[in-house]
Amino acid sequence: MKRVYLATMRGLRSALAAVGLLRLLDRWAARSRIGLWVRSLLSIYDLEDLLRHDVPWWTFEASDQVAAWLAEHSDARVFEWGSGASTAWLSRRAGSLTSIEHDRGWADVVTPVLPGDTLVRVIEPRSATGRPREALSEKPGFAGLDFAAYVAAVDETEGLFDLIVVDGRARSACFQRAISRLAPGGILVFDNVDRRRYREAIAASPVPIDVAWTRGLTPSLPYPTRTALVRLRG
Repeated sequence: MKRVYLATMRGLRSALAAVGLLRLLDRWAARSRIGLWVRSLLSIYDLEDLLRHDVPWWTFEASDQVAAWLAEHSDARVFEWGSGASTAWLSRRAGSLTSIEHDRGWADVVTPVLPGDTLVRVIEPRSATGRPREALSEKPGFAGLDFAAYVAAVDETEGLFDLIVVDGRARSACFQRAISRLAPGGILVFDNVDRRRYREAIAASPVPIDVAWTRGLTPSLPYPTRTALVRLRG
């Protein structure tokens, strides 16, 4: 089903471009949030096309709040699990950015579109066979893989981070590790929290937190999703 949908969107984009209607969509997207969302549906899983919209792949509400915060914290230190459109978006707004990616092939796609001072580190999972199951991903296709080193990457850099993004693999484990590395007054972005296991991870936070739950339109997706913005309490 996913392949059919992707093929349909790509075919529709080509057809609209051929008759000149894609330019009209681009103009609509430049002046309207709804227009931007409609146009972004044609960009799904196409990083080059998605980058033209200058949006991360979170809810629009979440990206608006983070953009406003970054406008007042342009020197923010950012750490991210899961690279892509958000990496490019953040690199234009933050002081420094380290992104951890588990997929070397995808990192090779993302890295060329980033500024030279943005670091994308590839830390691939290892087989969990014969060792303690420390940090696993529940996403289909990743059973039996250990993401412990991927999760622990946040501890390889000293100091706290002003903004942390949990949007890759083994997110529950990443959140538990990241919350202790978040600077006071900072924000932790936890994407796709419509999934129960992610909400449970937030509920099990080892420190007191406040959570803003955003829900609504998200670039490239034809259905609403949820992104949580987490802050340390007090």
